[in-house]
Amino acid sequence: MDWAGLAELLRDAAPSMLKGTGYTVLFALASMLGGLLLGFPTALMRLSRWKLVRAPAELYVSAMRGTPLLVQLYVIYYWLPSIGIDFPPVVAGVLALSLNAGAFLSESIRGAVLGVSQGQWRASFSLGLGYWPTLYHVVLPQALRVAVPSMSNTLISLIKDTSLVSVVTISELMLATKEAVAGSANPLPLYMTAALIYWCLSLLFEALQRHLERRLNRAHR
Repeated sequence: MDWAGLAELLRDAAPSMLKGTGYTVLFALASMLGGLLLGFPTALMRLSRWKLVRAPAELYVSAMRGTPLLVQLYVIYYWLPSIGIDFPPVVAGVLALSLNAGAFLSESIRGAVLGVSQGQWRASFSLGLGYWPTLYHVVLPQALRVAVPSMSNTLISLIKDTSLVSVVTISELMLATKEAVAGSANPLPLYMTAALIYWCLSLLFEALQRHLERRLNRAHR
């Protein structure tokens, strides 16, 4: 394929691929938010002294981390309707990504909280603060600084994992690329362009991660 033909191929595919890129970012951000909403209470449950509280959280984390995301997506979108629980494709995709991300984020948060010195807890208790005020005002601000890199890695992974929701016909970047490829005799440039877009998105979120780390480190100092 000559340069003119390549430019025409990319120009024709650009609108649908750019639209798919927008959906990819939205799915990743929505799933990150859902993952945080699930991950934070899960982390606290895993830190509990009571086994009845810890056990459900440990089972959830083990199941989500121990099975492929694609299998989880198939279970939510294709198997749950057989028992009367039916989700639209977008909801199923975001739910699967959120459940998966929540398990990994909970471990990042739990590890960061455990990384805060026990002396911080004892000092707060000696000042009359209870468990929850100590956690909110003293421990979490320090833990957040430690957890940002691993949490950002989860978000970057979500950017790439959104490609899997194409199996439930959600028109994100990968499905848009596949549709463009279907009408082309030369798929390689389109797949290379999609890979470049994923890479650029990852670089963008890496830059945001570094900016957030610098702000948190300045505040800590």
